[in-house]
Amino acid sequence: MRRIRGNNEEKKGSPAWMITYSDMVTLLLCFFVLLFAFSEVDAQKFQAIMSSFQGSLGIINGGQTIEDGPPLNTNIPSEIISSEDLEEADDFRKIKRIVEEYAEERGLQEEVQAKIEERGLIIRILNNVFFDSGKAIIKSEAEEILLDIGDVLLMEEVNEKHIKIEGHTDSDKLIITSQFKSNWELSAMRATRVLEFLLEHKGIEGDRISFSGFAYYRPVAPNDSPENKAKNRRVDIVILRSSYSKWETN
Repeated sequence: MRRIRGNNEEKKGSPAWMITYSDMVTLLLCFFVLLFAFSEVDAQKFQAIMSSFQGSLGIINGGQTIEDGPPLNTNIPSEIISSEDLEEADDFRKIKRIVEEYAEERGLQEEVQAKIEERGLIIRILNNVFFDSGKAIIKSEAEEILLDIGDVLLMEEVNEKHIKIEGHTDSDKLIITSQFKSNWELSAMRATRVLEFLLEHKGIEGDRISFSGFAYYRPVAPNDSPENKAKNRRVDIVILRSSYSKWETN
């Protein structure tokens, strides 16, 4: 007599859904293998660009840079780093070294500094070099320094990049006898004086330079001591990256 299998009798072999699941896992594996194959990055290129431009996409904290070291091991596609970006990074590093060597020769390492940030190269000059307290007239002894910096701005590596002059003050209120009503006005006028000097004496084109005054709202140190306040009283000459220049000129 033929035996009839009961409904509750366990079937032999793997469940049918396992076949579909296995196919899906295999396809996913192939997909990620292809992704890995296409994501090989030129680590030296990536190191070169990131060592100059930090802070982009939140990868590195603002104000920090990657030190020289072995090439980075990363899976970020090299296509995001163009040859123009690499050339711009090299140019900024060259200009930074020139400014630092100049400051060292003049004994101005504390007063004249250069640093590379996400938006470009910043040449930072403390106000005690350029201006007397509460005033916006460039000191005669500072004119030679500004002429030398103007030569840097005309170098072939950056002579087509946009320049932004930014004036900054500390948080102290202006004395009553000051000709300026506020730190806003003082910071803007100091930036204007530097811009006008560069236009008149170095022939920098007016369409590649602009100015801003920020008063004490963009400090580089807390306004809690005379030393820190001195750091905040400054003029920043910013050579903007090409990607940032578009926002300034449009």
